[in-house]
Amino acid sequence: MGMYTILNVAILAVLIGILIWMQKKHFSFTKRVFTGLGAGIILGAILQWAYGAGSDVLIETTDWYSIVGSGYIRFLMMIVIPLVLVSIIHSIINLEKSAELGKMASWIIGILISTTMIAALVGIVTATVFDLNAEQIEAGQAENERGTILESTLEEVEEQTAAQKIVSFIPSNIFLDMTGDRSTSVIAVVIFSVIVGIAVLGVRRKNPEQAEMFTKMINALYAVVMRIVTLILRLTPYGILALMANTVASTDFAGILELGKFVAASYVAIITMFVIHLILVGLFGLNPFMYLRKAIPVLGFAFTSRSSAGTIPLNIQAQQHALGVDQGVANMSASFGATMGQNGCAGIYPAMLAVMIAPTMGIDPLSPGFILQLVLIIGVSSFGIAGVGGGATFAALIVLSSMNMPVALAGLLISIEAFIDMGRTALNVNGSMVTGTITARILNKLNVKTFQDKTAIQEATDI
Repeated sequence: MGMYTILNVAILAVLIGILIWMQKKHFSFTKRVFTGLGAGIILGAILQWAYGAGSDVLIETTDWYSIVGSGYIRFLMMIVIPLVLVSIIHSIINLEKSAELGKMASWIIGILISTTMIAALVGIVTATVFDLNAEQIEAGQAENERGTILESTLEEVEEQTAAQKIVSFIPSNIFLDMTGDRSTSVIAVVIFSVIVGIAVLGVRRKNPEQAEMFTKMINALYAVVMRIVTLILRLTPYGILALMANTVASTDFAGILELGKFVAASYVAIITMFVIHLILVGLFGLNPFMYLRKAIPVLGFAFTSRSSAGTIPLNIQAQQHALGVDQGVANMSASFGATMGQNGCAGIYPAMLAVMIAPTMGIDPLSPGFILQLVLIIGVSSFGIAGVGGGATFAALIVLSSMNMPVALAGLLISIEAFIDMGRTALNVNGSMVTGTITARILNKLNVKTFQDKTAIQEATDI
């Protein structure tokens, strides 16, 4: 380790020390998260300015910073599958009526897919207003190589029909899915958990003593898992600090400036969809600003980590304890939202790409037939999108190939992919949180008193 790298690591250690001091002085979780976020941005900008993008010192520094940043994400990913498994079983076996499960799942899936189709329309309108066209982007070596990789990936994707993709959600080896082996592993674990929960309800009618024994075991496991989640979430400000420093230090600002038009259009679409989410919250008689205040810490982490799946523990905690969403609804909406109906990755992004590419093929992107076909394909294909970095590319491959469009052109945006993906991931997570909040409101499973309590966010996150 070089002298400059040691200095950079020491600076990170000092900033972590400040965050620890803030915790001891009982600063709120939100303030600590945003302090970490702001400090990370400033530190990353200074590092890039001092050493230059791609320099050996910067590469070595970010490698050491990743111990904190990537290490935190790994801790979160470690607990995702146990959390989903235990929490959904726990939720079902504590339902008053088994019929509630079907209603809950139907509303959650319906809202997720519906908002994704709305997001597709937002993407279409934004791309049209900004007059985006794939021919306006100059392809270099990196872009061409990326295009070649996407074409080869498409061959693997096209091997499965739509029916086969749906069948792939069903677990054939639940222990393999518990390792997160597939992009749809979370859905597979959800399905398995639901089956176990329903089985316990059946056993309760015939063998109540055995059901009671299993219930006590699950309740104990749930308590332990939630304690692990609490311990891991205490690391959030430090993880965000390191993640943001690495992200800003490694960002290709030249590429962002070169493709500034697409970056601006993407974030206009993302912000527009955020506003639509808040309007939906307001339409159900809830204060959208109160919702936003309580969701911001979760969205901040989603923005920096670029992982919807990794955000599941934070998502569930915030829905249940800060927003007053029923435990079962929170668990299911966070889990489903990480793999289907992602407004940013599966809605806005593929729609904007399709509108950009359409003119190069002599297609009018504003024709009703094109728009209807695109929105429907996006709605159907939004099932099973991986909740990790790269999910948007997978969604784009499916949509563009279904529209008979060249997928290689998606590689033109490689230089700004990470920067845009941050906003898309935050939107994905917000979509799942809004879905959980609205579903709980519809099913009378929302604790309105908790939702309106300004101190609930402090109580939920002061861990």
